[in-house]
Amino acid sequence: MDADFLTWVFLGGGLLLMILELAIPGGVAFFLGISGIIVGVLRFLDLITSTGGSVAAWLILSVGLTIAIRPFIKKYLRPESSFKYADEDYEAMDQVAEVIEEVNEYDNSGKIRFDGTSWRAKSLDGTIKPGAKVRIRYRENITWIVEAEGVKEPSKEQLKNLSRN
Repeated sequence: MDADFLTWVFLGGGLLLMILELAIPGGVAFFLGISGIIVGVLRFLDLITSTGGSVAAWLILSVGLTIAIRPFIKKYLRPESSFKYADEDYEAMDQVAEVIEEVNEYDNSGKIRFDGTSWRAKSLDGTIKPGAKVRIRYRENITWIVEAEGVKEPSKEQLKNLSRN
C-alpha cells in the first residue's frame, strides 16, 4: 500500500469518525477519529513509516484516549437529561375511563377503556353499566378498581338493606 495513501486514509477516516459522532453520540467515535488524525499527522511528518506501526499507534491512542479522557468529558459536558418515575398506577389514579362491559363488585369480568386499551375492571360498590364514566381508584394485579363517576346502580346487598327498612 502506498505510504501517502495510507496517510490520507488515517486523516480522512479520522475526520469521518469525528463527523459520525454527531449522528451516533457517545464519545467513542470522536476519540477513534482523533486517534486517526494524530496517526495521520505523525505519518505525514514521517515519525511513523510502517503500516503495522500506524495501526498499532492508532489502537493504542484510541484505547488510551477513550479510557483517560472520556470520563472528564462526560463529567464536564453533560447532556440535558431528565428523570421521571414511571409509576403507571400512580399516574392512572383519579383518571376517567369508559365502561365497555358491565362492571360489578363481585368479580373482575367487567371491562373499561383507558388509554386506548380495554382493561379488566371491578367496581368498589354496585354495578356500572356500559357507556358510563368511571374514576380509577387503584389496581389489583391486572384489574383496575373503579368507582362510578356519577349516579350508580345500588348493589344487591344495598337493595336488600333498602327493602328491609
